[in-house]
Amino acid sequence: MIRSVGVVVGMMALMQGAAGAEQPAWQRIQMPTAAEVVKQWVNPASEYGPEPYYGLNGAITEEVIQRDLDTMKRLGYRAVTAQYGRGAPFAYLSAEYFAFFRKFVDEAKKRDMRVWIVDDAGYPSGFAGGKFTAEKPELRMQALVIAETIPVHGGDVVERTLKPETVAVTATSQDGTGTETIPFANGSMKWTAPAGAWTVTIVEHRFSTSPTRSDTNPKNVKDGSQSLEDYLDPAATEQFLKFTHEQYRKYVGDEFGKTILGFRGDEPDYSIRGLPWTPKFFDRFREIKGYDVRPYLASLFAKPTEMTEKDRRVKADYYDVFSQMFRDGFFKPQGDWCAENHLEYQVHLNHEEMEMSLVRSEGEFFRDMRDVQVPGIDSIWHQIWKDTISDFPRLASSVSHVYGKPRAFTETFAAYRPEPDVDMARYILNEQFVRGVNLVETMYFPASTGGRSGSPYMKEAGYPQLLEYVRRMSYLLSMGRPAASVALYLPSSAMWLGDEAADRAFVSTERMLSERQIDFDIVSEDALSKDLKAEKGSFETMSGNRYTTVILPGESVISQDALDRLRTFAQGGGGVLFLDHLPTMISGRSYRDARAAKPDDFACAKVEVKEQLEATPTPPAQPPAQPPAAQVVPPAIEQALRSVVKEPDVSFEKPQGALRVMKRRLKDADVYLLFNEGPQVLNGKVLLHGTGKRVEQWDAATGEITEVNAAGKASERSVKLSLNAYEARVLVVR
Repeated sequence: MIRSVGVVVGMMALMQGAAGAEQPAWQRIQMPTAAEVVKQWVNPASEYGPEPYYGLNGAITEEVIQRDLDTMKRLGYRAVTAQYGRGAPFAYLSAEYFAFFRKFVDEAKKRDMRVWIVDDAGYPSGFAGGKFTAEKPELRMQALVIAETIPVHGGDVVERTLKPETVAVTATSQDGTGTETIPFANGSMKWTAPAGAWTVTIVEHRFSTSPTRSDTNPKNVKDGSQSLEDYLDPAATEQFLKFTHEQYRKYVGDEFGKTILGFRGDEPDYSIRGLPWTPKFFDRFREIKGYDVRPYLASLFAKPTEMTEKDRRVKADYYDVFSQMFRDGFFKPQGDWCAENHLEYQVHLNHEEMEMSLVRSEGEFFRDMRDVQVPGIDSIWHQIWKDTISDFPRLASSVSHVYGKPRAFTETFAAYRPEPDVDMARYILNEQFVRGVNLVETMYFPASTGGRSGSPYMKEAGYPQLLEYVRRMSYLLSMGRPAASVALYLPSSAMWLGDEAADRAFVSTERMLSERQIDFDIVSEDALSKDLKAEKGSFETMSGNRYTTVILPGESVISQDALDRLRTFAQGGGGVLFLDHLPTMISGRSYRDARAAKPDDFACAKVEVKEQLEATPTPPAQPPAQPPAAQVVPPAIEQALRSVVKEPDVSFEKPQGALRVMKRRLKDADVYLLFNEGPQVLNGKVLLHGTGKRVEQWDAATGEITEVNAAGKASERSVKLSLNAYEARVLVVR
């Protein structure tokens, strides 16, 4: 069924790598029994972490790394993420560096610790410690920029000598009624303006890079002196792999897939002035979209308020193509290389919590992460605290669930102001665990060459116990498969069009579902239109969970392919809920040529009311005091939601906006993680919807398992629950 409340209600396994049958268990989805998990749960394998981010900085020696690894092991770390650091007594990527790194790997192996290798000497990934600027400048990042704008009037003659970098010259009437492509050849152009007022715009491509924070930068600043590679060119990434990964293979490749688990990337993005570009962009754009984008380039630089409808659509096409080329040029080659070498690739992006920024600098979260073995997020500054609403961690876990990956990671605690204590650290991690993150990296552990050994919070009493808790939670939440049956659509295409309302609706819908104890995954346009396996009344992920409800929060455009699959899904009994309004455009090959939506496109939908969810507040800059109040949801939306989500995984006997839930499924048991996000004790009966009779509490802090009194039928166990403020609880129904 498709319902709408105006608010309008209206491969099981992805190839996990070329290693095939040799692939170790930790790299694939496992479906053990609860009894099998119990055997490993008290002391999980080192592959499940946690790990500190360790800087090989200063006058580092073999004695220093021995001392630091002993400290990490004593604290409870079982793996380590290592990065070349400033002031090291050897040059980055030199033979001396790799000889030292060999010693580091050997020392970690002696302690049964695992190693993740940071793929650059800082961030964002992709500058190879300055080698692209110094040795391969032709493969540096590029952008399109406006070189010159020339105001002219009818009859004026414009002549210019053009640089070889010129890609387009366009005249735009100042009243917005027309454009004219100005031809140029042999480095020059000449044009006579028709009647009226015009602006001639010259667009060039230039080498331009996001700023890099490099430990090989002699000025110790974040700037553009060490350029990133051209992320959109697979040849540039091939060169990056030659500079970095293949050198590690030469020196420590015998430990790949053993002591060394993989490579760790950081925040690749286009934080540039202009539009992302590569020499093959125009050809690829025409191949994908069927038209030449160059006549439109000048208008793509206009302010959103000054753009025509066609300009907005062409810009959406531009970002669509950019996101595909970013995936194919940078993320996929690294994921493939790691799989071929029995490793995993983990990376997080910039702006995960700010999707309107992310779609301009990284293109599309799901596309970037599709071929990454361990998708990630980072929690820095004040992104997760007791006064925030922080659903963005679910992005990483949702990619993992949709594409059949067992883990999602977090870089957490970097640059927190104020720095968390142990209790706050536990809260921040529980916020991520309950949203599906299950591999933890903590920031920051510099080498003790400077007298500092780890961040202050790592020295607090109780920190080793926290890491024991993290180890068990990470392992448990990596076992089995996800169980979410609700899919929330990520409206990236609407955001390419500049639709900020769609972004606000998406964030508010995340909040609404979370506050109603509805476990859900986020899905993308690609997932909905082709990647999910369509069955009668359900969509199946590559992890094996099935969505029986799809919620689309106020997007302005949907593809014909996605709409066709949604219609079939609804006819088979699946529930489809459009919030706020139906899409107004149906896209095909391009957004430029998208057609207007017609009433019969949503023949199964019925507009019942015109209401919106309240916007989720922006997190404050500094932690205050009070958690945000529960969201107020109009009754019509509440009724519509319950009509398509008939049975949530967990039901509390009275509304509890602070209770968060996540469910996973083992071979013979259901695992529920319940987290009280608020400052008040939660008391009452909770219904666990699933299959089983015996209910157990698994205490990740101690490793103890105790039986819990439960009543009700096997498909719906009732448990008396008392959750203290900010407490998490694992219940297992066997």
